[in-house]
Amino acid sequence: MSSGTSTTCSGGSLDSMEARARALDASDPLASFRERFFVPEGALYLNGNSLGLLSRESEASLLRAIEDWKRLGVRGWIDADPPWTEWGERLGARLARLLGAHPDEVVATGGTTINLHQVVATLYRPSGERHALVTDELDFPSDLHALRGAVLLRGQDPDRSLRLIRPRDGRMLDEASIQAALQEDVAVVLLSHVLYKSGQLLDAASITRAARERGILVGWDLSHSVGAVPVALEAWGADFAVWCHYKYLNAGPGATAGLYLNRRHHGGSPALPGWWGQERPAMFRMAPLHEPAPDARALQIGTIPVLSTAPLWGSLDLIEEAGLGRIRAKSIALTSFLIECVDGMLPESRTGVRIATPRLETLRGGHVAVELPAHAGRIRSALTRLGVITDFRPPDTIRFTPSPLSARFEEVWRAVSLLTDVIEAERWREEPEEAGKLG
Repeated sequence: MSSGTSTTCSGGSLDSMEARARALDASDPLASFRERFFVPEGALYLNGNSLGLLSRESEASLLRAIEDWKRLGVRGWIDADPPWTEWGERLGARLARLLGAHPDEVVATGGTTINLHQVVATLYRPSGERHALVTDELDFPSDLHALRGAVLLRGQDPDRSLRLIRPRDGRMLDEASIQAALQEDVAVVLLSHVLYKSGQLLDAASITRAARERGILVGWDLSHSVGAVPVALEAWGADFAVWCHYKYLNAGPGATAGLYLNRRHHGGSPALPGWWGQERPAMFRMAPLHEPAPDARALQIGTIPVLSTAPLWGSLDLIEEAGLGRIRAKSIALTSFLIECVDGMLPESRTGVRIATPRLETLRGGHVAVELPAHAGRIRSALTRLGVITDFRPPDTIRFTPSPLSARFEEVWRAVSLLTDVIEAERWREEPEEAGKLG
């Protein structure tokens, strides 16, 4: 699937749009992967950036872990293949290939917010005039909560030391604003590579380079990137990163998350030490003094949750087989097709419906945010009743995410057709008022 594939919908009839979708599906080199996922019956599942679907490979790896538990009991920590005690670093080594990182810099552990607390508490050491921690107003709220906590834990005043970059028009970040925020008093900057609401993709290489030239530590939240967008942490020069695995990596609800710690920061002590962050011999000596592992493993806190981690093995099998290059190319083609279908069926000049995601593919992640002039929550509720699974971000945005390994172009066309019908026939009026108030 070439990223330059023509997917024009605007100006064509509905029949020609449908025919185009079917032609794109017929020529899709990743089409067969669809059959390896459990797709809810009767659903047009376009919500992969909230929760990816279960694959047969992930189901199998979870069942293997359960079987090992049955067969081995406590011996699974040592005698399972691979031993449960080694899962964090072994999965980290596989994830490192997707992240452009060294194996000893990546570990599967904790949850995204827990990992962010750990790495920022460890690296954010305000001193003298260098005290500020920078992010942006559009960052995921849980990140903002964690960063405010980090500032308070270091005895700083959040009103002075937590700095939020203001977005352009309330929707997009521009690099000039980011660059302007990189002042001499900044210690750490954390940004999302792909913004969770709009799907804007930031130029991580340029931003990281500019920050590091000013002596600022740089971290990235890759939750909407890993498995969908190429990442090159080493080449960017990033200091740290955090992410989840339940979106494009399809590792399941509440799946164990991941973190990256550049080798520049290895050998130190974690701010939040836990027994799982030690080398195995030290761990089982049960000594009262913490002996941190010499690399990213040191940032682990508690015992790896085996059943919440097991599906990731199967997910990575699929990602590696498909290849991230082909996945990204299909993602671009799917989102381009979705944008052009919205333009063709619901032109902004007539309906007020607006694409809030950058149209240029190099500035776009894996999802498309559609802003509606009114009644967005009730429109989303009506779509759900029709089998279109999306998500709603108040007050006016529905996010559509056609995951490349499980979604079809025809599903995109059908979803936009149903959206058009809900809006133009005002089917949203059948939904309760409360639907407009729920996320």
